[in-house]
Amino acid sequence: MTDSPRFDILGIGNAIVDIVAPADDAFLSKHDMRKGAMMLIDRERAEHLSEKIPPGQMSSGGSAANTCAAAASLGARVAFSGKVAEDTLGRTFRQDITDAGVYFPTPPLVNGAPTARCIILVTPEGQRTMNTYLGACVTFSVEDLDPELIADSAVTYLEGYLFDPPAAQTAFHHAAQIARAAGRRIALSLSDPFCVSRHRAAFRELVRRVDILFANEAEVCSLYECNTLEEAAELVAEEVPLAALTQSEAGSLICQGRERVRVAAEPTEVVDTTGAGDAYAAGFLVGLSQGLSLYQCGRLGSLVAAEVISHYGARPLRNLSGYRELVAG
Repeated sequence: MTDSPRFDILGIGNAIVDIVAPADDAFLSKHDMRKGAMMLIDRERAEHLSEKIPPGQMSSGGSAANTCAAAASLGARVAFSGKVAEDTLGRTFRQDITDAGVYFPTPPLVNGAPTARCIILVTPEGQRTMNTYLGACVTFSVEDLDPELIADSAVTYLEGYLFDPPAAQTAFHHAAQIARAAGRRIALSLSDPFCVSRHRAAFRELVRRVDILFANEAEVCSLYECNTLEEAAELVAEEVPLAALTQSEAGSLICQGRERVRVAAEPTEVVDTTGAGDAYAAGFLVGLSQGLSLYQCGRLGSLVAAEVISHYGARPLRNLSGYRELVAG
């Protein structure tokens, strides 16, 4: 690093408002939903469902935004870049992520698509059915990057879910170039194996330009078209200086050159696995910013993931600032 940055982490990703509401099986059937599935929907269906669902709870969401909120809860200095519209949901996202302690300076989209939303319907037994409209998210481009903010952040963390639109792919490469020129690091989360398979060649090109890679077993095996985590670890270690590969209840494998560090999953009652990878990345990156060992970084990631999966929702429900001392001690 060339000097002391203002922020430990800058996240770049989809800015989505989560709307969580109760529903029964009859409601799902009436609106042609398969329980437990996640579906991409268009604007018309999003607006229709928003009118029909019972009153629910709204909060800022999106993979990188979840990582940023968890990192802020750990006491890190965090910023986020993502696109919302100048509408009610956009204002909800901005207020909520700001209240979580995250700096969010990206100007809103005017006279375009509305703010993205994920309508999450929870049946009485706890099953979650997700309907996602990406809206303003997909307009994110190079023009939305803040070069000064990237240069003033120790790590810029890129969300793989945002990689679909060509404009966002260009923005990712440009962000990596800015960070590298400023002596900062770039991290990437692969986010989803189907996203990887759609853009495998483009992801492989981007991966070679990042300093830190986060992926679960299915994602990294999809990237390298291999069958085991061990095979993928050997391949990723040839291309990325540092990789944290997760295996759900089997913990994580951290790869740095020829070094391999295994970290066990933290025991907890699993209620909802949504956001586990986002939470792990938050803990790992915060540990890295504090100069912790690779094992301690992985353990901090596991602790944060365990907190998140112990309840419904992808964000911590309590302040996690004590976790750093727990791991460091």
